[in-house]
Amino acid sequence: MQTSTSSSSARPTPRDEYRVRLERYQRERATAERRYRQLGNARLLTGVAAVAMAACSLGGEWISVWWMLLPVAVFIGLARVHSGVEQARSAAARGVAYYERALARVENRWAGSGASGDAFRNPEHLYADDLDLFGRGSLFELLCTARTYTGERTLAEWLLAPAGREDVLVRQRAVAELRPRIDLREEMALVGEDIRAAVDDRKLAAWGQRPPIRFFRGARALAIVLAIGAVTTLGAYFAGAVSARPFLYVVLAEAIFAFAIRIQIREIAASANLPARELGLLASLLERLEREAFSSPAASSSPLETLRRRLNPDSAARPTAQIRRLERLVERLDWTRNQMFRLIAAPLQWTALCAMSIEDWREHSGAHIADWVAAVGEFEALLALAGFAFERPGASFPELADDAGPSFEATGLVHVLIAPEEAVANDVHLGVSSTGAARLPSGAVQPPSGAVQLWIVSGSNMSGKSTLLRAVGLATVMAWAGAPVTAQRARLSRLEVGASLRNVDSLADHRSRFYAEITRLRRILDLARDGKPTLFLLDELLSGTNSQDRRLGASALLRGLVDRGAIGLATTHDLALAAIVDELAGRAANVHLEDQLVDGQMHFDYHLRPGVVERGNALELMRAVGLDV
Repeated sequence: MQTSTSSSSARPTPRDEYRVRLERYQRERATAERRYRQLGNARLLTGVAAVAMAACSLGGEWISVWWMLLPVAVFIGLARVHSGVEQARSAAARGVAYYERALARVENRWAGSGASGDAFRNPEHLYADDLDLFGRGSLFELLCTARTYTGERTLAEWLLAPAGREDVLVRQRAVAELRPRIDLREEMALVGEDIRAAVDDRKLAAWGQRPPIRFFRGARALAIVLAIGAVTTLGAYFAGAVSARPFLYVVLAEAIFAFAIRIQIREIAASANLPARELGLLASLLERLEREAFSSPAASSSPLETLRRRLNPDSAARPTAQIRRLERLVERLDWTRNQMFRLIAAPLQWTALCAMSIEDWREHSGAHIADWVAAVGEFEALLALAGFAFERPGASFPELADDAGPSFEATGLVHVLIAPEEAVANDVHLGVSSTGAARLPSGAVQPPSGAVQLWIVSGSNMSGKSTLLRAVGLATVMAWAGAPVTAQRARLSRLEVGASLRNVDSLADHRSRFYAEITRLRRILDLARDGKPTLFLLDELLSGTNSQDRRLGASALLRGLVDRGAIGLATTHDLALAAIVDELAGRAANVHLEDQLVDGQMHFDYHLRPGVVERGNALELMRAVGLDV
C-alpha cells in the first residue's frame, strides 16, 4: 500500500495536476483583483489631491501651481502600474477559465462548455451526426482546445476523413511527445488576448497570394526624389535663400504624382489593415512555436521539430519578425488619418512610400501566410489530441494495420464520451484477426471461417446496442485522426466509416425517415462497391417497413456488404433478423446485450455475450413510465 501511495504522489493524476494549477491562478486572480482596487482608489485620491492643489493655487498666494506636478506625476505612475495589474488580472482570469474547463473535462462536466464545432456539421456526411462528432456534448467539444478557427477546422478535418497510414503515424509520434507538455499547452492557451474566431485564415491566404499591385516603373525613386525636393526647397525658403516658388513647384509635382498612383494607394490602404491586425493576433502563437525546442528519441526526425522548422527556414526571417514589420508599416500608414500629421506627411510622400513598402512586404512574404496559419492550426490540433491523451491515461495508441482486408480489433473498448469510471468495456473483433483466427466475446463458439465480418447485435431496449456501435465508430475515427483510443489495446486497418444510426425525415426535402435511411444505406453500399475498406454501423436496420420486407431487405443488404469485403455491426430488436447469420456461412455471428429484472427493476450490465438475446423489455419499460399495457 505504501508503494502505491508513493507512486501516486510521484505521478499526480490529471485531476490533481489541474486542481493545483487552478488554485494557483485563483490566488493570482484574487491578488490582482485586490491590487487593482487599491490602485484604483489611489488614483482617485491622487486626482482629488490634484484638484485641491489647483483650487488652492488659484485662490491664494500660499501655494505654487508647480506643486500640481507632483500629483500629476504620481497619477501617471499609478496609471502605468494599474495597467500592468489589469493585464495580470486578465491573464489570471484566462488561466482560471482554462483550468476550470480542463478540470470539467476530467470530471465529465464538460458538455456545453467548449466549442461545439457546429460550423463543420454536414447532415449528409456518412457518420458525423450519427457518431456525435459535432454539437453539444460531442467528440469535437471534448477534444478541441484550439484558439483559432484554423486549429478548429484542422481538427474537424482530421475527424471527418481518415488520413494515410504514414501521416497518422507521424501524428501519433507528435501527440506522444506533446502528451506530458502541460506547460506548453497552458502557454499556447493563455498567450496574448482572446483570438477565437477572430482570424479568417482563408481570406488572409487569399490576400497574401493575390496578384501584385503594380506601380509605374521608377515610382518609388520618384517619390523619394519629390520628398527630398520638398524638404530641401522648404528649408531653403525658411533660410531666406530662395522664394516659395520652388517649393510650390515641388508640391504641384507631388499632387500630379499622387493623382497618378491614387488607385493603387487606395487599394493597398483599404486591404492591408485587417490582415495586419489578424496576423498580429497570430504572431503570439507563432512566436511561442518558433522558440520551442522539441526533443524526441530522434530529435532531427521529430514531427514537431519538422513543423517548427517549416516556419523558420534558414533563408528567411522568422514569421513573427516579418509580421511585426508589417504591423509597423500599417501603423505608420494609419498615422496619416490624423489631420495635423497629414499636413507633414503629404510633402514627405509618407502615404505613397508606406503603401509601396506594404506591397513589397506582401509580394515577398505573402505567399508564406498560408503556411504560417496552417502550421498554427496543425500545432493546435496536435495539442488538442495531446491534451486528451494526458487526460485519459487509460487510452492507448492503436496499432495501424497494413492488412489486405479491413479489420477492427479492440480489447477493453469503451465509449469515449462516457466518463471512464462509468463506462463498461467490451472486446470487439471483426475481420481477420492478427492471429488469423476469428474472435468473439468470451464463451462464444468459434465459427469455421477465419473471417467474421458481421456481428448481429440483439438486445433489449436501453441495453447499450447503439452505444456499442458508436464506441466502435468513434474509436475508428480517432485512430485514423492520430489520437489514442479508449481501449486497452486496439489494432485496425484503414477504414471508411458508414453509419446509419440517426436518420430523420425532412419536410423541406420531402423525405420520410425510411427514405432517408435507404438513401444512406445506398451510399454506404457504394463505399464497398467502389472497393474501399468499409466499416458499417447500422442501427435497427430498415425499421420503417413491415417485418417481411425488412427481413428480406436487410438480408440482401448485409449479404451485399459482406460479399464486397466490408465489416461491421448491425443491431436489431427483431429476433427473426438474427437468422441472417445462418445465410452468411460463418462470416457473421450473433452477439447480444441483455438486462435483468430484479424486484420489478431493470438492471443493465452492458456486457457483450455470444448468441441471440432471449427476452425483451419493451412491456416492462412501458409499464415503468405509466402506460397501461
